[in-house]
Amino acid sequence: MTTATERSGMEAAKGTAKALNWWLLALLVSSCCINYIDRGNLSIAAPQLRTELSLTPTQLGLLFSSFFWTYASFMPVAGWLVDRFDVYRVLGVGFFLWSAATALTGFAGGFATLVGLRLVLGIGESIAYPAYSRIIAEEFPERNRGVANALVDAGSKSGPALGTLIGGLIIARYGWRALFFALGFGALLWLGPWFASVPRRPHHVATRYRGGPGFRQIIRLRAAWGTFLALFCGNFAWYFLLTWLPSYLVMERHYSLKMMAIYGSLPFWGIAMASLFGGWASDLWISRGGTPTRVRKTFAITGLLMGTLMLPAAIVANMAVSMTLLIVACLSFGLFTSNLWAITQTLAGPEAAGKWTGIQNGIGNLAGVTAPFLTGVIVSKTGSFYMAFVAVSVMLVIGAASYVFLVGAVAPVAWPARRGPAAMSRELPGSG
Repeated sequence: MTTATERSGMEAAKGTAKALNWWLLALLVSSCCINYIDRGNLSIAAPQLRTELSLTPTQLGLLFSSFFWTYASFMPVAGWLVDRFDVYRVLGVGFFLWSAATALTGFAGGFATLVGLRLVLGIGESIAYPAYSRIIAEEFPERNRGVANALVDAGSKSGPALGTLIGGLIIARYGWRALFFALGFGALLWLGPWFASVPRRPHHVATRYRGGPGFRQIIRLRAAWGTFLALFCGNFAWYFLLTWLPSYLVMERHYSLKMMAIYGSLPFWGIAMASLFGGWASDLWISRGGTPTRVRKTFAITGLLMGTLMLPAAIVANMAVSMTLLIVACLSFGLFTSNLWAITQTLAGPEAAGKWTGIQNGIGNLAGVTAPFLTGVIVSKTGSFYMAFVAVSVMLVIGAASYVFLVGAVAPVAWPARRGPAAMSRELPGSG
Protein backbone atom coordinates (compact mmCIF):
# COMPACT_ATOMS: atom_id res chain seq x y z
CA MET A 1 0.00 0.00 0.00
CA THR A 2 1.38 3.44 -0.92
CA THR A 3 1.97 5.77 2.00
CA ALA A 4 1.21 9.50 2.02
CA THR A 5 4.94 10.23 1.98
CA GLU A 6 5.47 7.98 -1.04
CA ARG A 7 2.52 9.54 -2.86
CA SER A 8 3.91 12.99 -2.11
CA GLY A 9 7.30 11.97 -3.47
CA MET A 10 5.71 10.54 -6.61
CA GLU A 11 3.74 13.74 -7.20
CA ALA A 12 6.86 15.83 -6.70
CA ALA A 13 8.76 13.66 -9.19
CA LYS A 14 5.95 14.05 -11.72
CA GLY A 15 5.99 17.81 -11.23
CA THR A 16 9.76 17.92 -11.71
CA ALA A 17 9.52 15.79 -14.85
CA LYS A 18 6.80 18.06 -16.23
CA ALA A 19 8.91 21.14 -15.56
CA LEU A 20 11.89 19.50 -17.22
CA ASN A 21 9.78 18.57 -20.26
CA TRP A 22 8.61 22.11 -20.84
CA TRP A 23 12.04 23.63 -20.22
CA LEU A 24 13.44 21.17 -22.71
CA LEU A 25 10.70 22.09 -25.17
CA ALA A 26 11.53 25.79 -24.77
CA LEU A 27 15.15 25.05 -25.74
CA LEU A 28 14.00 22.97 -28.71
CA VAL A 29 11.70 25.74 -29.93
CA SER A 30 14.47 28.35 -29.69
CA SER A 31 16.92 26.06 -31.50
CA CYS A 32 14.37 25.50 -34.28
CA CYS A 33 13.85 29.24 -34.61
CA ILE A 34 17.61 29.74 -34.97
CA ASN A 35 17.77 26.79 -37.37
CA TYR A 36 15.35 28.44 -39.78
CA ILE A 37 16.85 31.88 -39.46
CA ASP A 38 20.17 30.35 -40.51
CA ARG A 39 18.83 28.38 -43.46
CA GLY A 40 16.74 31.31 -44.70
CA ASN A 41 19.26 34.12 -44.21
CA LEU A 42 20.70 33.67 -47.69
CA SER A 43 17.34 34.46 -49.30
CA ILE A 44 17.15 37.68 -47.26
CA ALA A 45 20.64 38.67 -48.37
CA ALA A 46 20.05 37.58 -51.98
CA PRO A 47 18.84 40.89 -53.48
CA GLN A 48 22.06 42.62 -52.32
CA LEU A 49 24.39 39.62 -52.53
CA ARG A 50 23.53 38.72 -56.14
CA THR A 51 24.43 42.27 -57.22
CA GLU A 52 27.77 42.32 -55.37
CA LEU A 53 28.81 38.85 -56.59
CA SER A 54 27.18 39.14 -60.05
CA LEU A 55 25.01 36.05 -59.68
CA THR A 56 22.38 35.06 -62.27
CA PRO A 57 18.90 33.81 -61.19
CA THR A 58 19.96 30.27 -62.11
CA GLN A 59 23.10 30.53 -59.96
CA LEU A 60 21.02 31.94 -57.15
CA GLY A 61 18.62 28.98 -57.47
CA LEU A 62 21.57 26.57 -57.30
CA LEU A 63 22.88 28.38 -54.24
CA PHE A 64 19.49 28.13 -52.52
CA SER A 65 19.21 24.43 -53.31
CA SER A 66 22.80 23.47 -52.37
CA PHE A 67 21.91 23.47 -48.67
CA PHE A 68 19.44 20.66 -49.34
CA TRP A 69 21.92 18.44 -51.17
CA THR A 70 23.54 17.53 -47.87
CA TYR A 71 20.53 18.27 -45.66
CA ALA A 72 18.36 15.69 -47.42
CA SER A 73 21.04 13.08 -48.14
CA PHE A 74 22.43 13.11 -44.59
CA MET A 75 18.98 12.86 -42.96
CA PRO A 76 18.79 9.02 -42.70
CA VAL A 77 22.23 9.03 -41.06
CA ALA A 78 21.02 11.71 -38.66
CA GLY A 79 17.99 9.56 -37.80
CA TRP A 80 20.27 6.62 -37.06
CA LEU A 81 22.57 8.78 -34.93
CA VAL A 82 19.80 10.11 -32.68
CA ASP A 83 18.41 6.59 -32.17
CA ARG A 84 21.84 5.09 -31.57
CA PHE A 85 23.57 7.71 -29.39
CA ASP A 86 22.59 10.30 -26.78
CA VAL A 87 20.09 12.37 -28.77
CA TYR A 88 20.67 15.48 -26.64
CA ARG A 89 24.42 15.59 -27.22
CA VAL A 90 24.07 14.77 -30.91
CA LEU A 91 21.72 17.75 -31.29
CA GLY A 92 24.24 20.01 -29.52
CA VAL A 93 27.01 19.00 -31.91
CA GLY A 94 24.78 19.59 -34.94
CA PHE A 95 23.80 23.03 -33.60
CA PHE A 96 27.46 24.04 -33.23
CA LEU A 97 28.24 22.91 -36.77
CA TRP A 98 25.44 24.85 -38.44
CA SER A 99 26.09 28.01 -36.38
CA ALA A 100 29.77 27.97 -37.30
CA ALA A 101 28.91 27.57 -40.99
CA THR A 102 26.59 30.58 -40.74
CA ALA A 103 29.23 32.77 -39.13
CA LEU A 104 31.86 31.83 -41.71
CA THR A 105 29.50 32.74 -44.57
CA GLY A 106 30.14 36.37 -43.68
CA PHE A 107 33.73 35.92 -44.90
CA ALA A 108 32.76 34.35 -48.25
CA GLY A 109 34.09 36.03 -51.36
CA GLY A 110 32.62 33.96 -54.19
CA PHE A 111 30.02 31.50 -55.42
CA ALA A 112 32.07 28.34 -54.72
CA THR A 113 32.77 29.31 -51.10
CA LEU A 114 29.13 30.07 -50.50
CA VAL A 115 28.11 26.68 -51.91
CA GLY A 116 30.66 24.87 -49.70
CA LEU A 117 29.43 26.55 -46.52
CA ARG A 118 25.80 25.83 -47.43
CA LEU A 119 26.73 22.16 -47.73
CA VAL A 120 28.22 22.20 -44.21
CA LEU A 121 25.14 24.03 -42.95
CA GLY A 122 22.97 21.26 -44.38
CA ILE A 123 24.90 18.52 -42.56
CA GLY A 124 24.60 20.30 -39.22
CA GLU A 125 20.91 21.11 -39.56
CA SER A 126 20.00 17.57 -40.66
CA ILE A 127 20.31 16.52 -37.01
CA ALA A 128 17.53 18.81 -35.79
CA TYR A 129 14.23 17.24 -36.83
CA PRO A 130 15.10 13.59 -36.15
CA ALA A 131 16.24 14.74 -32.69
CA TYR A 132 13.09 16.81 -32.11
CA SER A 133 10.87 13.92 -33.16
CA ARG A 134 12.67 11.39 -30.99
CA ILE A 135 12.54 13.65 -27.93
CA ILE A 136 8.86 14.58 -28.37
CA ALA A 137 7.84 10.95 -28.96
CA GLU A 138 9.52 10.00 -25.67
CA GLU A 139 8.65 12.99 -23.52
CA PHE A 140 5.06 13.85 -24.54
CA PRO A 141 1.92 11.68 -24.70
CA GLU A 142 -0.39 11.72 -27.73
CA ARG A 143 -2.77 14.26 -26.18
CA ASN A 144 0.10 16.80 -25.85
CA ARG A 145 2.00 16.19 -29.07
CA GLY A 146 -0.08 18.62 -31.10
CA VAL A 147 0.96 21.51 -28.88
CA ALA A 148 4.56 20.31 -28.56
CA ASN A 149 4.96 19.94 -32.32
CA ALA A 150 3.08 23.17 -32.95
CA LEU A 151 5.47 25.10 -30.68
CA VAL A 152 8.48 23.63 -32.48
CA ASP A 153 6.82 24.37 -35.81
CA ALA A 154 6.05 27.92 -34.67
CA GLY A 155 9.75 28.24 -33.94
CA SER A 156 10.51 27.17 -37.50
CA LYS A 157 8.10 29.73 -38.91
CA SER A 158 8.95 32.60 -36.56
CA GLY A 159 12.60 32.07 -37.53
CA PRO A 160 12.08 33.25 -41.12
CA ALA A 161 9.70 35.95 -39.88
CA LEU A 162 12.30 37.34 -37.48
CA GLY A 163 15.07 36.77 -39.99
CA THR A 164 13.20 38.60 -42.75
CA LEU A 165 12.23 41.51 -40.49
CA ILE A 166 15.44 42.00 -38.51
CA GLY A 167 17.76 40.63 -41.19
CA GLY A 168 16.34 42.92 -43.85
CA LEU A 169 16.86 45.93 -41.63
CA ILE A 170 20.43 44.86 -40.76
CA ILE A 171 21.30 44.40 -44.43
CA ALA A 172 19.75 47.74 -45.40
CA ARG A 173 21.93 49.49 -42.80
CA TYR A 174 25.13 47.42 -42.48
CA GLY A 175 25.27 45.08 -45.49
CA TRP A 176 24.78 41.35 -45.92
CA ARG A 177 28.03 40.22 -44.28
CA ALA A 178 27.06 41.75 -40.93
CA LEU A 179 23.90 39.62 -40.97
CA PHE A 180 25.85 36.35 -41.07
CA PHE A 181 28.33 37.44 -38.40
CA ALA A 182 25.54 38.46 -36.02
CA LEU A 183 23.49 35.33 -36.56
CA GLY A 184 26.30 32.79 -36.54
CA PHE A 185 28.33 33.99 -33.56
CA GLY A 186 25.24 35.08 -31.61
CA ALA A 187 23.54 31.69 -31.96
CA LEU A 188 26.42 29.91 -30.20
CA LEU A 189 25.10 31.33 -26.92
CA TRP A 190 22.30 28.73 -27.05
CA LEU A 191 24.79 25.94 -26.39
CA GLY A 192 25.41 27.19 -22.84
CA PRO A 193 21.97 26.47 -21.34
CA TRP A 194 21.58 23.36 -23.50
CA PHE A 195 24.70 21.55 -22.29
CA ALA A 196 24.28 22.95 -18.77
CA SER A 197 20.78 21.51 -18.34
CA VAL A 198 20.75 18.29 -20.34
CA PRO A 199 23.50 16.38 -18.46
CA ARG A 200 21.52 16.76 -15.23
CA ARG A 201 18.44 15.15 -16.74
CA PRO A 202 18.33 11.61 -15.33
CA HIS A 203 16.04 10.46 -18.13
CA HIS A 204 18.50 11.06 -20.96
CA VAL A 205 20.74 8.18 -19.83
CA ALA A 206 17.82 5.76 -20.07
CA THR A 207 16.78 6.81 -23.55
CA ARG A 208 19.84 5.53 -25.37
CA TYR A 209 19.27 3.34 -28.39
CA ARG A 210 17.47 0.08 -27.63
CA GLY A 211 16.98 -1.20 -31.14
CA GLY A 212 13.57 -0.94 -32.72
CA PRO A 213 12.69 -1.44 -36.37
CA GLY A 214 15.24 -1.01 -39.11
CA PHE A 215 15.06 1.22 -42.15
CA ARG A 216 13.80 -1.59 -44.40
CA GLN A 217 10.89 -2.32 -42.09
CA ILE A 218 9.84 1.33 -42.24
CA ILE A 219 10.05 1.80 -46.01
CA ARG A 220 7.88 -1.27 -46.61
CA LEU A 221 4.89 0.54 -45.13
CA ARG A 222 2.41 2.31 -47.42
CA ALA A 223 1.62 4.77 -44.63
CA ALA A 224 5.29 5.70 -44.41
CA TRP A 225 5.39 6.60 -48.10
CA GLY A 226 2.22 8.62 -47.61
CA THR A 227 3.94 10.72 -44.96
CA PHE A 228 7.06 11.01 -47.12
CA LEU A 229 5.12 12.29 -50.14
CA ALA A 230 3.00 14.66 -48.05
CA LEU A 231 6.09 16.26 -46.54
CA PHE A 232 7.78 16.57 -49.93
CA CYS A 233 4.75 18.38 -51.36
CA GLY A 234 4.30 20.61 -48.31
CA ASN A 235 8.00 21.41 -48.29
CA PHE A 236 7.89 22.35 -51.95
CA ALA A 237 5.58 25.21 -51.02
CA TRP A 238 7.47 26.02 -47.82
CA TYR A 239 10.91 26.24 -49.42
CA PHE A 240 9.55 28.26 -52.30
CA LEU A 241 8.39 30.82 -49.74
CA LEU A 242 11.54 30.57 -47.65
CA THR A 243 13.99 31.02 -50.51
CA TRP A 244 12.19 33.12 -53.12
CA LEU A 245 9.54 35.23 -51.34
CA PRO A 246 11.94 38.14 -50.58
CA SER A 247 13.17 38.20 -54.18
CA TYR A 248 9.59 37.89 -55.50
CA LEU A 249 8.48 40.89 -53.46
CA VAL A 250 11.47 42.96 -54.64
CA MET A 251 11.65 41.79 -58.28
CA GLU A 252 7.98 41.42 -59.23
CA ARG A 253 6.04 43.47 -56.67
CA HIS A 254 8.76 46.16 -56.53
CA TYR A 255 8.97 46.39 -52.73
CA SER A 256 11.89 48.32 -51.26
CA LEU A 257 14.25 46.42 -48.94
CA LYS A 258 12.55 47.93 -45.89
CA MET A 259 9.09 47.09 -47.23
CA MET A 260 10.26 43.56 -48.02
CA ALA A 261 11.59 43.19 -44.48
CA ILE A 262 8.28 44.21 -42.91
CA TYR A 263 5.69 42.76 -45.30
CA GLY A 264 7.77 39.75 -46.23
CA SER A 265 7.75 38.62 -42.59
CA LEU A 266 3.93 38.64 -42.34
CA PRO A 267 3.27 35.29 -44.12
CA PHE A 268 5.74 33.55 -41.82
CA TRP A 269 4.11 35.07 -38.73
CA GLY A 270 0.80 33.83 -40.13
CA ILE A 271 2.06 30.25 -40.41
CA ALA A 272 3.49 30.39 -36.88
CA MET A 273 0.23 31.64 -35.34
CA ALA A 274 -1.91 29.16 -37.27
CA SER A 275 0.43 26.35 -36.27
CA LEU A 276 -0.02 27.17 -32.59
CA PHE A 277 -3.79 27.29 -33.04
CA GLY A 278 -3.78 24.03 -35.01
CA GLY A 279 -1.73 22.23 -32.35
CA TRP A 280 -3.93 23.48 -29.52
CA ALA A 281 -7.21 22.81 -31.34
CA SER A 282 -6.21 19.32 -32.47
CA ASP A 283 -5.11 18.31 -28.96
CA LEU A 284 -8.35 19.70 -27.54
CA TRP A 285 -10.38 17.73 -30.08
CA ILE A 286 -8.51 14.52 -29.19
CA SER A 287 -8.93 15.13 -25.45
CA ARG A 288 -12.69 15.39 -26.06
CA GLY A 289 -12.89 12.06 -27.84
CA GLY A 290 -11.71 12.67 -31.39
CA THR A 291 -9.54 9.93 -32.86
CA PRO A 292 -5.97 10.82 -33.92
CA THR A 293 -6.87 9.61 -37.42
CA ARG A 294 -9.80 11.97 -37.89
CA VAL A 295 -8.23 14.91 -36.08
CA ARG A 296 -4.68 14.89 -37.43
CA LYS A 297 -5.68 14.10 -41.02
CA THR A 298 -8.46 16.72 -41.05
CA PHE A 299 -6.03 19.45 -40.06
CA ALA A 300 -3.30 18.26 -42.43
CA ILE A 301 -5.53 17.87 -45.50
CA THR A 302 -7.44 21.12 -44.94
CA GLY A 303 -4.22 23.06 -44.46
CA LEU A 304 -2.68 21.76 -47.67
CA LEU A 305 -5.74 22.39 -49.83
CA MET A 306 -6.36 25.91 -48.55
CA GLY A 307 -2.69 26.71 -49.05
CA THR A 308 -3.44 26.85 -52.79
CA LEU A 309 -4.72 30.38 -52.19
CA MET A 310 -1.11 31.33 -52.99
CA LEU A 311 -2.01 31.07 -56.68
CA PRO A 312 -4.66 33.82 -56.78
CA ALA A 313 -2.30 35.87 -54.60
CA ALA A 314 0.15 35.82 -57.51
CA ILE A 315 -2.50 36.73 -60.08
CA VAL A 316 -4.19 39.82 -58.60
CA ALA A 317 -2.59 43.14 -59.41
CA ASN A 318 -3.53 44.94 -56.20
CA MET A 319 -0.63 44.65 -53.76
CA ALA A 320 -2.81 44.78 -50.63
CA VAL A 321 -5.18 42.07 -51.90
CA SER A 322 -2.25 39.93 -53.02
CA MET A 323 -0.57 40.14 -49.62
CA THR A 324 -3.87 39.40 -47.85
CA LEU A 325 -4.42 36.25 -49.93
CA LEU A 326 -0.84 35.16 -49.32
CA ILE A 327 -1.24 35.58 -45.56
CA VAL A 328 -4.53 33.62 -45.57
CA ALA A 329 -2.84 30.83 -47.54
CA CYS A 330 -0.04 30.73 -45.00
CA LEU A 331 -2.50 30.72 -42.09
CA SER A 332 -4.09 27.64 -43.65
CA PHE A 333 -0.72 26.04 -44.29
CA GLY A 334 0.03 26.29 -40.56
CA LEU A 335 -2.80 23.84 -39.83
CA PHE A 336 -0.87 21.24 -41.82
CA THR A 337 2.54 21.94 -40.34
CA SER A 338 1.27 21.73 -36.75
CA ASN A 339 0.05 18.15 -37.21
CA LEU A 340 2.30 16.49 -39.75
CA TRP A 341 4.96 15.39 -37.25
CA ALA A 342 2.35 14.29 -34.69
CA ILE A 343 1.11 11.83 -37.34
CA THR A 344 4.62 10.47 -37.87
CA GLN A 345 5.40 10.21 -34.15
CA THR A 346 2.18 8.30 -33.45
CA LEU A 347 2.75 5.89 -36.32
CA ALA A 348 6.43 5.28 -35.55
CA GLY A 349 6.38 5.29 -31.74
CA PRO A 350 9.45 6.19 -29.65
CA GLU A 351 11.39 3.17 -30.89
CA ALA A 352 11.29 4.29 -34.53
CA ALA A 353 10.66 8.05 -34.38
CA GLY A 354 14.27 8.97 -35.14
CA LYS A 355 14.68 6.67 -38.16
CA TRP A 356 11.23 7.33 -39.60
CA THR A 357 11.71 11.08 -39.24
CA GLY A 358 15.16 10.79 -40.78
CA ILE A 359 13.84 9.04 -43.89
CA GLN A 360 10.76 11.26 -44.11
CA ASN A 361 12.71 14.46 -43.71
CA GLY A 362 15.38 13.26 -46.13
CA ILE A 363 12.84 12.57 -48.88
CA GLY A 364 10.70 15.55 -47.95
CA ASN A 365 13.61 17.93 -48.15
CA LEU A 366 14.48 16.89 -51.67
CA ALA A 367 11.86 19.56 -52.31
CA GLY A 368 14.42 22.00 -50.99
CA VAL A 369 16.66 20.97 -53.87
CA THR A 370 13.98 21.09 -56.56
CA ALA A 371 11.77 24.04 -55.56
CA PRO A 372 14.46 26.77 -55.35
CA PHE A 373 16.25 25.60 -58.50
CA LEU A 374 13.06 25.07 -60.51
CA THR A 375 11.83 28.50 -59.49
CA GLY A 376 15.10 30.06 -60.61
CA VAL A 377 14.80 28.34 -64.00
CA ILE A 378 11.14 29.41 -64.37
CA VAL A 379 11.96 33.04 -63.56
CA SER A 380 14.91 32.99 -65.96
CA LYS A 381 12.85 31.50 -68.81
CA THR A 382 9.56 33.37 -68.34
CA GLY A 383 10.60 36.55 -66.56
CA SER A 384 7.72 35.98 -64.12
CA PHE A 385 6.87 34.02 -60.96
CA TYR A 386 3.38 32.97 -62.15
CA MET A 387 4.25 29.40 -63.24
CA ALA A 388 6.23 28.92 -60.03
CA PHE A 389 3.04 29.60 -58.05
CA VAL A 390 1.16 27.15 -60.28
CA ALA A 391 3.74 24.44 -59.50
CA VAL A 392 3.40 25.11 -55.77
CA SER A 393 -0.39 24.77 -55.89
CA VAL A 394 -0.23 21.47 -57.79
CA MET A 395 2.17 20.04 -55.21
CA LEU A 396 -0.13 21.06 -52.34
CA VAL A 397 -3.04 19.15 -53.91
CA ILE A 398 -0.88 16.05 -54.39
CA GLY A 399 0.21 16.26 -50.74
CA ALA A 400 -3.41 16.31 -49.56
CA ALA A 401 -4.20 13.31 -51.76
CA SER A 402 -1.35 11.32 -50.19
CA TYR A 403 -3.02 11.56 -46.77
CA VAL A 404 -6.35 10.48 -48.25
CA PHE A 405 -5.13 7.49 -50.28
CA LEU A 406 -1.87 6.32 -48.68
CA VAL A 407 -1.96 7.03 -44.95
CA GLY A 408 -4.46 4.79 -43.18
CA ALA A 409 -5.28 4.88 -39.47
CA VAL A 410 -3.05 7.16 -37.41
CA ALA A 411 -2.16 4.55 -34.79
CA PRO A 412 1.13 3.00 -33.57
CA VAL A 413 2.60 0.42 -35.92
CA ALA A 414 3.01 -3.04 -34.37
CA TRP A 415 6.70 -3.54 -35.10
CA PRO A 416 7.99 -7.13 -35.46
CA ALA A 417 10.57 -8.23 -32.89
CA ARG A 418 14.19 -7.67 -33.84
CA ARG A 419 17.50 -9.25 -32.86
CA GLY A 420 19.02 -8.79 -29.45
CA PRO A 421 21.15 -5.85 -28.23
CA ALA A 422 24.46 -7.50 -29.08
CA ALA A 423 23.50 -7.92 -32.71
CA MET A 424 21.97 -4.48 -32.92
CA SER A 425 25.09 -2.81 -31.49
CA ARG A 426 27.00 -4.05 -34.52
CA GLU A 427 24.59 -2.57 -37.08
CA LEU A 428 25.66 0.13 -39.45
CA PRO A 429 23.54 3.13 -40.50
CA GLY A 430 20.90 2.08 -42.97
CA SER A 431 20.85 -1.59 -41.99
CA GLY A 432 17.46 -3.14 -41.34
